Amino acid sequence: MKKFHLLYCLMLLAALASCSNSDFKIEGDLVNLKATQVRVVFRGDSGVVDGWTGVDKKGHFSFKGQAAQPVVVTLYGTSGAPLVNVVAVNGDHLKVKADMASAGTVKVKGNKLNEAWQLFRDEHADFYADTNRSRLDAAIEKYVREHPDDMLSTVLLMVDYSDYSNRQKVQRLLNGINITARPQSLVPSILSQKGHQPPLPRLMSVTLMKHNGAFEEIDLTHRITLINFWANPQKNRSALLTTLDNLDEGIRVLDVLAESDTLRWDKTIAADPTRWQHYWAPGGPLEPGVQLMGITSLPWYAVTDSTGMVTYSGPSIDSAINAATTALK
Repeated sequence: MKKFHLLYCLMLLAALASCSNSDFKIEGDLVNLKATQVRVVFRGDSGVVDGWTGVDKKGHFSFKGQAAQPVVVTLYGTSGAPLVNVVAVNGDHLKVKADMASAGTVKVKGNKLNEAWQLFRDEHADFYADTNRSRLDAAIEKYVREHPDDMLSTVLLMVDYSDYSNRQKVQRLLNGINITARPQSLVPSILSQKGHQPPLPRLMSVTLMKHNGAFEEIDLTHRITLINFWANPQKNRSALLTTLDNLDEGIRVLDVLAESDTLRWDKTIAADPTRWQHYWAPGGPLEPGVQLMGITSLPWYAVTDSTGMVTYSGPSIDSAINAATTALK
């Protein structure tokens, strides 16, 4: 009887530990993933968490993390393509199911917010499948205006919305959401509070996915580097490319797509100068390293000097070019 009681206590402790309110758990089955691990990225309590978790032959995975406030957690495949987004906070136990061989099969369960997000995706499946994001953006704008008390409005605007060319419009939409439904943990980098300017960091390198290639660690020292962060469509791209192509040869230009949707990427850059290096930040402005540059809208420009110091980070191409040419002197 004593042994049975001891075994029961151990089982109870294990169960309590697995459901601890000091962390969250995401598990599920990604059938036909054809990979042994997935990359997990989210903004934790002490900064960006960027790690990997194993996947068995049947596609089952399990991951535990910590977030005192709601955060968007993104799972990526080994190629860097995003597989699924969920919102998690300590105490959550989320379950994900998907057939990776079929688009639009991701299903998420575990809390009301994720299930409401799943319902929105299901109801607008055609919009999500369309490479032209205008219908999805319009649907999100409508939802945000009609549901100011719903945290899903913030999630949709921060994760699934794509038209950041008009920052004033996006800011108005965000401001229309009641403060209790837009925790700062869900609005970390895309938009910042008016007048907020984070300190500029020193970055030795940044890791991005090269076009038609794998992840590459880019050395940001010993060179003057100007980075063009953008999202489709990039207005006046031809004129911008002409301007950047005429810069001094001592200035390296990196062209970085900073959104999750890559369907139009190949077509957009097909006519770009061949000497350019094209990269993708799968996590967008939240990509580790990239997020330290404090991107608050797209397009965005950052300049690093030969020591890796970010000398400019902002929306002005003229200011970026001035910072780059000044660093050459």
